[in-house]
This record gives sequence, C-alpha cells and structure tokens, in this order.
Amino acid sequence: MALAALMTFKCAIVDVPFGGAKGGIKIDRRNYSPGELERITRRYTFELVKKLFIGPGVDVPAPDYGTGPSEMAWIVDTYKSLTGGDELNGEACVTGKPLAQGGIHGRLEATGRGVYLGIREACDIAEDMQALGLTTGLSGKRVVVQGLGNVGYHTADFLQQDGAVLVGLAEFEGAIANPAGLDLDEVMAHRRETGSILGFPGATDIPNSREALELDCDILVPAALENQINIENAARIQARIIAEAANGPTTSAADDVLAEKGAMVLPDLYLNAGGVTVSYFEWLKNLSHVRFGRMEKRFDEKAHRQLLSAVEQATGASFSETELENYVVGADELDLVNSGLEETMVDSFHQVREVQKRNGDDLDLRTAAFVNSIDKIVVCYEELGIFP
Repeated sequence: MALAALMTFKCAIVDVPFGGAKGGIKIDRRNYSPGELERITRRYTFELVKKLFIGPGVDVPAPDYGTGPSEMAWIVDTYKSLTGGDELNGEACVTGKPLAQGGIHGRLEATGRGVYLGIREACDIAEDMQALGLTTGLSGKRVVVQGLGNVGYHTADFLQQDGAVLVGLAEFEGAIANPAGLDLDEVMAHRRETGSILGFPGATDIPNSREALELDCDILVPAALENQINIENAARIQARIIAEAANGPTTSAADDVLAEKGAMVLPDLYLNAGGVTVSYFEWLKNLSHVRFGRMEKRFDEKAHRQLLSAVEQATGASFSETELENYVVGADELDLVNSGLEETMVDSFHQVREVQKRNGDDLDLRTAAFVNSIDKIVVCYEELGIFP
C-alpha cells in the first residue's frame, strides 16, 4: 500500500497521467525454474484479469524487483488470450515488454538513465554544490552504488561514462571498494565468471554489503531494497549526496539524521521515476500503434540536408560526408525516448527545487517533492468538483 501511494506521487511529479498501484508475488525467483516462473506469472495475470485489475484503461503494470521483459511478455500474452483477442489495445495492458511484443527502445535502462539525469542536474547547480562543499558537475565525483541489478547497473554505467569514479559496489553476496576507482564492465565480467563481485583484483572485499553504504564518497546510490539506510547506520553515512534509486531505501528516522548532517537526499519519488516515464511512452506507442520516429525521421533528414545545402551555396564552403552524416540524421525511437526522458527529469527536478526555494531552505527535497505532487493531485480533484 505504501508503494502504491508512492507511485501516485511519483507519477504526479513527472506529469505522467497514471494513478498508482503495486502488486507482486512473494517468492524468491532463484528457487524456481523458468517454466515454473512462467506458470506463476500467467496464473497471477489470470487473477488480475478475473478481478478486472488490469487493462489499457484500468491499470498498467510494469517490471519491478525480480521481473523483466520475459514476465511482461507472458502477462500481455495471457491478457490477450483471456480477452479473446478482441481488445485492439491489448498490448497496452503492460509495459516493459520485449520490442517484438510492443515494447519500446530505451525502457530497459530507463530507470537507471533517469537516476543519472537527476543526479547530473543536481550536481550542475553551483549554489547547491557549494553548500555541500562539492564542485559542480559529475567529473571526479566518488560514487558508491548498492545493488547491481537493472537500475543500479545502468546508473553506475551512465555515471562512470560522465566522469564519476566508482569507489564502491555492493551486491547481496558482499561489496568491494577501491578509492582509485572500479571499472564496472570488468567487475561485471568477474562476477559472471566467478558468481560473485568479491575477489575482484585490486579491490578490498567487504563481506557485509551494507557496510559499503558507509564508505567515504561524494554520492551514495542505494539501488537495492527498502530500509537500507536506517537509524542504526545513518550517522555513519559519509556521502554528501544520497541518490535514492530504490523505492524507500531510507527510513524516516534515518532521513532526519541525514538532514541534521546537512546531506542532500534526492528522493525516490522523483529520482527513480524514469522507469514509469518511459512506460508512459510505451503505453502511448501501443495506443497509437506506430513506432516513434517512423513518420518523421526521413522527412527531418531531408530537411536537414536541404538546410546544409543552402549553407554550402551561401558560403561557398562544403561539408565532408562524415559531417553530413552526423548533421542530417533524423531522430529514431531511442533518440526521442531519451530526449523525452531527459526533458522530464530536468523539468521535474527544477519544479521540485522551486517549491523548496519558495518555502525556505529548511524544506528538504523530499518534502518539496511531496508538496509538488500533492498540489497537482489536489488540483485534479478540485477541478473535478469532488474534493474535499
């Protein structure tokens, strides 16, 4: 119920016209075969359909902890089978699907990319970084990431690409640290070979993965489960920025401790909204029955080429073939999805920050995010004439 409420606020923050719901199956997927997981997922979908809890205009699930494109494909297939194939928009009953089943480019890494974009935007504000004793930008920032699943891995990857230094990585089997930095791809290759990130050459092993949260770093990214930062360890957290990639990784009591320490907490209800944002894009794609970029990509390329030709004629200069290829390219689906996600995360961050500044410096970003989202929800109810 708490996560369902959180989803309502999250959707409001990023201006996605979904409500909020959460559901799942309480099992450890590692204890089940692929065939068993498929049967479990299909039966779960059957129950959702029977209770009218799923549908393109009812409730649209998406992947979360322990699930991915395969499970979403089983859900959409079961839904379409049970509705007799008469549902024209059946593919829109769930998001995070494989591309061949109506999925969208960029959905797999969307949450991690959104986390990265939110961190990047926060680090680009000189006033806020100065207050934390940090320089602007991501370059050189020391980062610890807890959880190397879909969200944690892609967050770490994007941060590393933008110049951040991964000084600690944690998974359920333990954690590793190296103040000089860890190469993410090499760590993941080591894990595939050995079954663990422990024992990575040049790194210090930390058998208790939670202790990685207390490593000396600039940015801490809890991207695993809830309640990882609690009253027992909050005082030992050294990071100046806590970027909540997971849902509910910080308890209320720990949040108070972090505030007293002067740390900046980028709250989960904003920061990990990249997944639901791109799920919204996928839903729109399914309802429109056309791939993003299909209608305009070639037209844009032709228009760009004509513009460059006019520049050549006016100046007497000429572009090389390589330059022409780079300049005339039209946006495909992935380009448009990433652009829309970036616009959403950047705009939403500044909406939240504006609320914070308007209400005084004592208001933290989490409270500002709640104020921002609840204000939007209240307006919706008031305009419908049903609130209070």
